[in-house]
Amino acid sequence: MRIRVQRAIEEAFREAVADGVFPDIPIPASHQVVFPKQEAFGDFASNLGLVLASRARRSPRDLANYLAQRLGANPLFDKVEVAGPGFLNLSIASIWWQKNLYTMWEAGDSYGNSDVGSGRRVQVEFVSANPTGPLHVGHGRGAAVGDSLARVLKAAGFDIEKEYYINDVGNQMKTLGSSVYLRYLEHFGREVAFPENYYQGDYIRDIALDIASKEGDRYLDVPLESCLNFFIDTAVKSISYGIHKDLREFGVHFDNWFSEKILHESGLLDRTISELQDKGYIYEENGALWFRTSDLGDEKDRVVRRSNGIFTYFASDIAYHRHKLERGYDLLVDIWGADHHGYVPRVKAAIKAQGYPEDRLRVLLVQLVNLMEGGRPAAMSTRAGEFVTLREVLDDVGRDAARFMFLTRRCDSHLDFDLELAKSQSQENPVYYVQYAHARISSVFRKAKDEGISPAEPSHIDVSLLSTPEEINLLKQLDLFPRLVADSALALEPYRISYYLTELAGQLHAYYNRHRFVSSDPDLTQARLLLAEVTRRVLRKGLGLLGVSAPERL
Repeated sequence: MRIRVQRAIEEAFREAVADGVFPDIPIPASHQVVFPKQEAFGDFASNLGLVLASRARRSPRDLANYLAQRLGANPLFDKVEVAGPGFLNLSIASIWWQKNLYTMWEAGDSYGNSDVGSGRRVQVEFVSANPTGPLHVGHGRGAAVGDSLARVLKAAGFDIEKEYYINDVGNQMKTLGSSVYLRYLEHFGREVAFPENYYQGDYIRDIALDIASKEGDRYLDVPLESCLNFFIDTAVKSISYGIHKDLREFGVHFDNWFSEKILHESGLLDRTISELQDKGYIYEENGALWFRTSDLGDEKDRVVRRSNGIFTYFASDIAYHRHKLERGYDLLVDIWGADHHGYVPRVKAAIKAQGYPEDRLRVLLVQLVNLMEGGRPAAMSTRAGEFVTLREVLDDVGRDAARFMFLTRRCDSHLDFDLELAKSQSQENPVYYVQYAHARISSVFRKAKDEGISPAEPSHIDVSLLSTPEEINLLKQLDLFPRLVADSALALEPYRISYYLTELAGQLHAYYNRHRFVSSDPDLTQARLLLAEVTRRVLRKGLGLLGVSAPERL
């Protein structure tokens, strides 16, 4: 509806130009059609009178009054008023909200989709947890954000690929293999000194036990340096299997799993650093190689190769982002933990140094999750050593509740995740509240069927019967959905979908408690069933964008 309103305003402006009231000037980009802050001010507001005034050499109110006169004759509007220094407040005639229901119905399951992305290629890289332990609850939030963002971007017309970067090179791999080796020795009764910086979780013991059950004491007297690769490979395979399994059960699928080893084995890392050195971005000092990131927006220069000849993780990330950009994506979206905040400028510096605009990369930072139970920190088993795993949360509250709760706030805001609330069947539980709205509508259609009522063809339905304030408000909320999805995609903020669904569910519940969908009036029943079906579709589509199911019964 907002697009229709904007077109009507622009048409009124062109008529004013033709009448000689306005000079023939382009409508400024600063012209906005927005939603008023208060419902009493109408459905939409325009600032065209204000932004045209200086160039038209007229007062904003004079221009707004002329536009209001023109727009008042348009049957689209029920009321047009001039407010303040020259704003236009516009109220849409009810018949247009009612007729819009036909358009929503005809769009079917594609309602909410758009082409604002114009097929631009976007890669979303998220989770990318090191294969040194199971996914924790923070990874779960990142997984929900990344997967839902990809779904929203796809609905908005972008060409999406999802990627997981496997950090499977470096000292952390040696530490992982060594940790399992020592637990393996312990299993056979050997006394070992287990360093504090080794991986402490019970999952390390489980991997060691599995090796012992399959290999026996084969490695008991083998020096670590001779069998380290075996213990690394075995541990990575075991942990990676668990990561894949948890993500699959969380409803997350990746198009690509990219191993860091490829950067080393292909020679891309060496070539990238060498080329940057030739460009003057890398210099040597005290035997180490440094990147002049301070020349490109970072707070200081960064080491890319230590004096012992070992490349840093930053060096790998430089080559990795080069590899991404050379694959032809129009935009890279990286989703990282909030503790990587300081890492953003150096990666953007690396992108600029390789000849790409830094805005080809957008980084979303995911803040911590505080697990609560009854207002207090939750007592979880923390089998991983020092953190609660995603698996524990899934086992406790289920996939739907976990995904929805992770998406109830902006990803860069701290989140208190109340496990008790997530399991409750109450209106305070946001996922239950929305799913129950969908289930309620499904129960309406079961009731109609039991009474021998079948939905009529929309073209035979009199939508003007949908005239109560609650019905008009529902129609307005449904009209918002396509624009909301597009705006969520452009802003990279999938949490907006959960906010919208909660509002829509609230309106549906209020309507359900006040009005009967199936009544003694057959024409009104058919109109309300059409409204119910479109509402159900939007609830189902919105939940799908969050990766949450839409049950017909609860």
